Amino acid sequence: MLLALLALALIAFVLATPMLVRETGRRRARRRAVKAARASGFDLPLYDPGRERRAEQRARELLRSCVNAEEWDMYRDLGLIRVAGKHTRREADRGAAGPAYAYLIYAHKPIVAYVPGSGQLLSEYCVEFPDMTGGAGGGGRHRLPASDDVLAKWMALTSDEDRVIRRANMHLVGRQLDPARVRRDLWRLAEWERRRQRRREVPGGKQSAGPTAHGSGSPSE
Repeated sequence: MLLALLALALIAFVLATPMLVRETGRRRARRRAVKAARASGFDLPLYDPGRERRAEQRARELLRSCVNAEEWDMYRDLGLIRVAGKHTRREADRGAAGPAYAYLIYAHKPIVAYVPGSGQLLSEYCVEFPDMTGGAGGGGRHRLPASDDVLAKWMALTSDEDRVIRRANMHLVGRQLDPARVRRDLWRLAEWERRRQRRREVPGGKQSAGPTAHGSGSPSE
């Protein structure tokens, strides 16, 4: 009986030896990879599931500190920001009450140009602002938090619109964004502005002394 048990144990050991060797080899390879990464200056931190959420919260606070109150409310309520264009599209646009065109800024999506008066969609401009700090993975190109991406596009358009448009990949609306979705967003924006205007009204029909809307008229529905 004892000899039989010893024989079974020996057979089991012989059968398990290849698996043990492979597992030992994998562990040694992982240790070598970690040592090589540390020797080259790259750290391998543990994954933090809350890191992206905290990064987005910091990005929202920064965005709020940079844009005006109307733009922040627009982003908070609708998830987008409108920026008025600085040029005229036609001679007839000169002297018009509002801008001849405007942009809708989305997070991680193309910038959309449209005509505020008619709601006509003009073009979408694909621009990218990667996170060049390396993020938590070390040294690579990483996508910015959503609010940082919106802020980068807002700053670029408001400081040097011509450079942004010149460097962007321009397409007709529909290449990446659904035109129906954009038109729905324009309708949501128009409704949002109407509600905002009604809230600013005081008894007696007078307007409060708050700041005026940022640079563009209401889009058509």
